[in-house]
Amino acid sequence: MPILTRRNLLKASAVAGAYGVGLGFAGKFGGRALAAEPQVLKTVKTQASLADSGVTRDVLTYGDAGQPPVVRMRKGEPFAARLINGIDDPTTIHWHGIRLPNKMDGVPFLTQPYVYTGDHFDYAFTPPDAGTFWYHPHCNTLIQMGHGMTGVIVVENPKDPTFDSEVVLNLRDWRLGGDGQFIAQFRPRDSAKSGTYGTVRTANWQQQPQYDAPSGGLVRLRLAITDVTRIYSFRMDGAQATVIAIDGNPVPERFPLDLLQLGPGQRLELAVRMPDEEGAIVKLEDIRGTTPKVLATLRSIGGSLKRDVRDLAPLEDNPVAKADIGAAQHIPLILSATAENTSADSICGSLGYSFWAINKVPWPGDTPDPTAPLAELKLGKSYVLDMENVTPHAHPIHLHGMSFTVLSSSTRQVPPFVSDTYLIQPDEKVQLGFVADNSGDWLLHCHIIEHQKTGMTSYMRVA
Repeated sequence: MPILTRRNLLKASAVAGAYGVGLGFAGKFGGRALAAEPQVLKTVKTQASLADSGVTRDVLTYGDAGQPPVVRMRKGEPFAARLINGIDDPTTIHWHGIRLPNKMDGVPFLTQPYVYTGDHFDYAFTPPDAGTFWYHPHCNTLIQMGHGMTGVIVVENPKDPTFDSEVVLNLRDWRLGGDGQFIAQFRPRDSAKSGTYGTVRTANWQQQPQYDAPSGGLVRLRLAITDVTRIYSFRMDGAQATVIAIDGNPVPERFPLDLLQLGPGQRLELAVRMPDEEGAIVKLEDIRGTTPKVLATLRSIGGSLKRDVRDLAPLEDNPVAKADIGAAQHIPLILSATAENTSADSICGSLGYSFWAINKVPWPGDTPDPTAPLAELKLGKSYVLDMENVTPHAHPIHLHGMSFTVLSSSTRQVPPFVSDTYLIQPDEKVQLGFVADNSGDWLLHCHIIEHQKTGMTSYMRVA
């Protein structure tokens, strides 16, 4: 008789949930019947030139050995992809930030089974929102993501304003030794703090790549933080940069990029007005920490187009439902450390430790019902997450399947951003309002992967 563990129970519930309730999704969030010819995404093990010391072996990606792949979709149009697993470990794809049917969310044991070596899984959905998103495995994530298996998603809207150029950047670290080969992806003492940082930093798998853009033109710069640990503080040197979208949604009011901090899982869109002088260099910098880092550069080419960012038409808002705050039910969430330090089985793999918790329970926790959700929500009802971070470290908290609006913060004035990931600071209390308009079991977790894998994760059920 098999041992009754949370993992086994989740495996069983996935069959009932993902293949029972999840079949009827041809409505608000997409439909398989209308899906186009699937785009093939095959996981492969390859090598790449990441460090100056030589070629790195055992890089994992989705079929393109030269650079991280970008998947393009169109808002409101069916999209289909076939994941073919060509690596030794089981895997899935999570479409981070996209509001899609629960069956398509890519979480092992919760929404779908493993995709084993040589097998495939078909994803089909219609993205309701335009913007910058990304995709990654939700299985053995520290190794698979840490070795490169991430890609950016651009969901295009034909109504968007016209730019003169577009640059998409996949920002991430790599844990490499002096010989350019992978070293241990985490250290327990760092996992119990802010996480284990990489040793080589790249944009699109290159150190400080440079891209040409028209002089005096407007560049749409799309950034996705696909790193497993690092928090960024962005600054632009040499050009005017205006923030136009965060986490796939237009900002309530555009503002100049002076200094903006974002965490793993988050995305940023900038309108960069290039210098008029040909050959001028614009630097995108991360100034967090003691050593500022140039992430990438843009170079002006040709005669000036003399564009003005003030003439750039606004982005169309995504159709995200607004919560009825007066009628909303409040859900308290306390993010904390835990002293249990038990070897726990996380969703698809374990690091062998428990350092973090939500509402004092590290996943999976010692609860009467090991498959119980963090909260049970009624479909179509409004909710407010009253989230408090009582730890000395920041946590990018990501909600699957739905988007929320930032309502308030105890530490600063915050605009009402619409997002799926919020970087909560130490000792901060924040309120996030949303409508539970997507049925299914949806993960809520820290996107510092070591924190997720050592307890700071759970899920909410919408029915």
